[in-house]
Amino acid sequence: MYSESPGRDAVRFAKAVLTNQMARFTPGLYFGLTRQTGRGKGSEEPAEIAAYFIRCFNEYMERLADGRPADEYLAGKSVLEYGPGDVLAVALLMYAHGAASVHCVDRFPIQRISDTNIRTYLAIIDSLDPPQRDRARRAFKEFGDPASGLDPEAVRYVVTPDGLIDRPDSYDLIVSRAVLEHVDQLDMTIADMAAALRADGVAIHKVDLKSHGMDRYLPFDFLTWPEPAYRLMNSHKGNPNRWRVDKYRELVHRHGLRFRALADTGQLAPEDIDRIRAGLAAGFRDIPTADLTWLGFWMVVDRTPGLHS
Repeated sequence: MYSESPGRDAVRFAKAVLTNQMARFTPGLYFGLTRQTGRGKGSEEPAEIAAYFIRCFNEYMERLADGRPADEYLAGKSVLEYGPGDVLAVALLMYAHGAASVHCVDRFPIQRISDTNIRTYLAIIDSLDPPQRDRARRAFKEFGDPASGLDPEAVRYVVTPDGLIDRPDSYDLIVSRAVLEHVDQLDMTIADMAAALRADGVAIHKVDLKSHGMDRYLPFDFLTWPEPAYRLMNSHKGNPNRWRVDKYRELVHRHGLRFRALADTGQLAPEDIDRIRAGLAAGFRDIPTADLTWLGFWMVVDRTPGLHS
């Protein structure tokens, strides 16, 4: 393990273990105290939050719709979103643009109706053209009133102990953004996704492989914590699971999926990996530097023909 201050790291370890137990036994309290939203630390102005989610939606469509209008691509589709965060804005946009229904599944009960989130929904509705605006308004229990909550026939929110949906052959489109790097059991999540896709379905995920503020001295030195220690510190918090892109390649193929696209969103310099290479935890020592440098990626996958019953 790489360390420039063992005493400081021992204190960090002890504090992290304590907060991990809080997240394990009182997840609602933990997420309330840490004020996690699912979209990181950014502006809390509704107009800016709405703009962020509109950008997320547009990025999905740019990679999926092949130049077709979003309404044409999404028409009648059943959509699943893993880890939607505290405001179901992407789900609302999917429904507004023609999805038949959107299910959102999370491990933690983050979603809430707050003044900021209500105003974010309203800002999104106001940004839409009239046909989409009308459909978005119909996504709520009371027409056009986000305070009434989303109609589960349009957008359904489910919390499960493992964050899995367990609904085979149910979805035409599955999406997530900055979620897969946080799941505790990545193998189970990819398996759940593979089972949930319909035969002609597609899944798109943006994965952030950065440390999320957990580096101590050098870039990616969070990969030097021994795995048992790292799990004691983080297994119930939703902090990064540390799997690198090689693991995603393996699991996609293991579960009968294939890549339509896999592209990095940035890379460290190889010399940054060289600085920590000697201290890497056992599970990362044999990974090629070319894979360890990835800061994140987009992946689009579908089912490999003939490998699913």
